[in-house]
Amino acid sequence: MSAELDAGHARKLLGQMLLIRRFEERCAELYGAGKIRGFLHLYIGQEAVAVGALQALHPEDAIVASYRDHGLALARGISASAVMAEMFGRVSGCSRGRGGSMHLFDATTRFFGGNAIVAGGLPLAVGLALADKLQNRRRVTACFFGDGAVAEGAFHESMNLASLWRLPVLFACENNRYAMGTAIERHQAQLDLPLKARGYNVPGKSVDGMEVLAVEDATRRAAERIRAEGTPQFLEYQTYRFRAHSAYDPELYRPKAEVESWKKRDPLDTFPAKLRYAGLLSDKAMAELEAEVASTIEQAVAFADAAPWEPIEDLTRFVCAAGSQAHATAEES
Repeated sequence: MSAELDAGHARKLLGQMLLIRRFEERCAELYGAGKIRGFLHLYIGQEAVAVGALQALHPEDAIVASYRDHGLALARGISASAVMAEMFGRVSGCSRGRGGSMHLFDATTRFFGGNAIVAGGLPLAVGLALADKLQNRRRVTACFFGDGAVAEGAFHESMNLASLWRLPVLFACENNRYAMGTAIERHQAQLDLPLKARGYNVPGKSVDGMEVLAVEDATRRAAERIRAEGTPQFLEYQTYRFRAHSAYDPELYRPKAEVESWKKRDPLDTFPAKLRYAGLLSDKAMAELEAEVASTIEQAVAFADAAPWEPIEDLTRFVCAAGSQAHATAEES
């Protein structure tokens, strides 16, 4: 426990992790009720990564996420109502109801997805960082991706270009040990992921992703170095998802005993216990926090349920069709 941690900061960290956990538990219920459709990839178990990492980043920094993006979106400051409305497919959602669970986006918080393609966010992060470098802006682009993305060519190409061009990218790997249903031992010949980064001359470090303070400290140090030197960094957050890969996953690929073992390190249990031991959290304060989070989520559900669908006449809005444009040009001539 950091000596510098005060009650206010502790409450903020715990409150954000609670919001993510309870929000996603509610989403699972709503998915079963048919209110949320499509794919649903829950972040439950990984809350310490999103909350700790985003505490260390600045508002002007860019965030790029994978398809397991709800936790990062909420930790970044996108409202629970805007996220829930997006999950419902309503026009009041952060992506106007067009993205759904895997494509959360919010320009005001510089949250650039939510990307459904595995490793699809890494080249985007390199582009964002290149733009910042060309404009002489001291910003960090933090790109979050799972261990499965490390097997993709886009990971290696992005790491190489970021190092070659000296770009301010934080490559943030959320290693939850499974690429969908494939254990990391079965898809990676080299399990030392920071070593892979060092192969591209990018400094890499592994951190306990179940400890929110460790995540915050490591991310802050990495971000500060990026700002000072303008060069990329790699962090591996060793974490674990407690739920199945997605709502359709029968989860036959990992032993239940393994899941239960990781649940003993649940950040929503261990962090409150540490705060209580340090005298920074009472049972009353915890109950108040739970009530506050529950109220926020129910307001978000009510907002999403009452939000309008996109008008039918707007369905072709933002849709580009080169063929249609060429046909219109031919008619005009």
